[in-house]
Amino acid sequence: MISPIRINHCPLGPGHPTYLVAEISANHNHDFDQAVRIVQAAKKAGADAIKLQSYTPDTMTIDSSKDYFLIGKGTIWEGRTLYDLYREAFTPWEWQPRLKEVARDLGMDCFSTPFDHTAVDFLEAMDVPAYKIASFEVVDLPLIERVARTGKPIIMSTGMATLSEIEEAVQTVRAAGNHQLALLKCTSAYPAPPEAMNLRTILHLAETFEVATGCQTTPSVLPCRWRPLPWERVSLRSTSPSRGACRARPCLSLEPHEFKAMVEAVRVAEQAIGKVCYTVTEHEAASRVFRRSLFVVRNVTAGEEFTTDNVCSIRPGHGLPPKYLSQVLGRRAVRDIERGTPLRWEMVQS
Repeated sequence: MISPIRINHCPLGPGHPTYLVAEISANHNHDFDQAVRIVQAAKKAGADAIKLQSYTPDTMTIDSSKDYFLIGKGTIWEGRTLYDLYREAFTPWEWQPRLKEVARDLGMDCFSTPFDHTAVDFLEAMDVPAYKIASFEVVDLPLIERVARTGKPIIMSTGMATLSEIEEAVQTVRAAGNHQLALLKCTSAYPAPPEAMNLRTILHLAETFEVATGCQTTPSVLPCRWRPLPWERVSLRSTSPSRGACRARPCLSLEPHEFKAMVEAVRVAEQAIGKVCYTVTEHEAASRVFRRSLFVVRNVTAGEEFTTDNVCSIRPGHGLPPKYLSQVLGRRAVRDIERGTPLRWEMVQS
């Protein structure tokens, strides 16, 4: 039995209208007035909520030019460091309470994606009504546990995650006493090709975990009439398994060009539904390296104890998974380890 969750007074789940969330992301270009205009445009376009991202470059990774931290070939950011990209893209934290007020005055919810514990503390002080867990952070079980302990609704993306990884994340939320959870089927490729979306997985998630489910994607791939938003790369997220991620307009008859558009949309929908699939797609495989993992963030000498000061869960994903942090802390290094080195078991005394 799937129980709907509530964000403020809005229920999410089977039998309820689609809950549309517009992502600001980095589209503000570090201009607060532009960020306000995005919120206003999202309201005009019919969004129910606006979502922020709460991180700084220092809470996301470290400032290092080692190869681990350089963007590889095949993107427009080739050769740049992760730190530089996050410094360029982050939303200033001092803006976020003000943007929440703008959204509230427009009758919209406003919440955020935290990327570390300090962001959760900040967002709790801001009294956000819900939390979003990003696809890349599904494997960061300590972060998920901290968010779950707030008791607030959690919307979790599952892009790149295997079924067992999703199960671990769901169990972490429930073990913390939180049952306000929705899962989103997400293909971490933007825009996602329809044949890679496998939307049947949405219902499988609902049946497997008995949670509200939905879809995270970009407007360009969904077969419906969007009221276009005046900025690029906006993600709209739905948490209702019974509807698509838009509200269709009623009509009694179609012009020829409208009928053609409908047929094309049906064909796209057939491709997008696909099958239940937790296999990492070709489009996602290259992104897995940017997950979080355990890195040595201060120089460590042989025999020195691992602590939260010298080991941290950061991006990218070349080290041990974050779930092993508690097993590493308190143990000692078998050799000298340089700052910026991914932690591996052979570096840790047994």
